[in-house]
Amino acid sequence: MATNVEYTDAPATRPEPSAGDKMPCPYCGHLLPKDAERCDQCDWTRPATQTAEGKASDAVAVLFSIIPGLGHIYKGHILAGFLWMAGAIPVGIFVVLAAFASAGWGLGLFFFYLAAVMLHAYAVVDRVAPLRPDEGEEY
Repeated sequence: MATNVEYTDAPATRPEPSAGDKMPCPYCGHLLPKDAERCDQCDWTRPATQTAEGKASDAVAVLFSIIPGLGHIYKGHILAGFLWMAGAIPVGIFVVLAAFASAGWGLGLFFFYLAAVMLHAYAVVDRVAPLRPDEGEEY
C-alpha cells in the first residue's frame, strides 16, 4: 500500500512576489516591480535620481567657516559672507580687550562667534544654482 505524502510546510521552490515587492504605476496603476524603470502598459518612466551636483555641502560650509564668512560665500550668500567677515574685526577687538581684562579668559569668546558663524552657515539655504539640463542645440 503506497501513499503519497505531501509536505505542505516546505518552502516554495520559487518565492511568490509579495505586495511589498511591487509598486503601482503612478499613471495607470498597473503593478510593477519596485525597481522598474518604465511601465509596459503606459508611457511612465522613472525620473532620473537627484545628484549632489549643484548643491553645496553643509559640512564643507561649516569647515570653510573656520574663516568667518567663507562658508556663506561657498553656499552662495556673498553679501552675508562678507558681513560675517567684517563682523569678525570688531569681535576680535572685543575679544582682545576682554582677554586683557580677564587674564586671558576672554579669548574663549571668539569661539562663541565661530560657533555662531558655523551654525548659521550650516542652516542657511543654498543659493547655488543647480545645473540646468542640456536642452540641445537650437536652430
